[in-house]
Amino acid sequence: MEKIASFTVNHLTLLPGVYVSRKDHVGTETLTTFDIRMTRPNFEPVMNTAEVHTIEHLGATFLRNHKEYGDKTVYFGPMGCRTGFYLILAGDYKSEDIMELIKELFAFMRDFKDEVPGAAERDCGNYLDMNLPMANYLAGKFYEEVLMHITKERLEYQE
Repeated sequence: MEKIASFTVNHLTLLPGVYVSRKDHVGTETLTTFDIRMTRPNFEPVMNTAEVHTIEHLGATFLRNHKEYGDKTVYFGPMGCRTGFYLILAGDYKSEDIMELIKELFAFMRDFKDEVPGAAERDCGNYLDMNLPMANYLAGKFYEEVLMHITKERLEYQE
């Protein structure tokens, strides 16, 4: 069986950043999948499920309500390895094209102090597995350490 694209990325050298993971075509529409890598794979500890779950709820809610990208947001969710998230947008994008959106998203998650959207028994299948303070911390860490000083090597996969 052939390896899928995400398994061909060199996880030994991958740094936290925002990468185009793949582009797919559905009819005439291009879908761009972004790899939002928050931790360095196989080097830093992975994120715990409670903060990943919280970031998923906050991120999906923010993106689907965004004035410009709400209708273009197809999916926002965690990677199984718990080192980051995938964002799928309708449209043909480069990482540079969405950096303002990603900065807005992570500032929102860093600063969010209210009830987590959808964190109720009726709305979520695991509503008790949430950790807002840690989600705030991780979003702020990524915002400060990566997004505020983003370089080309953190926007394009390196060989």
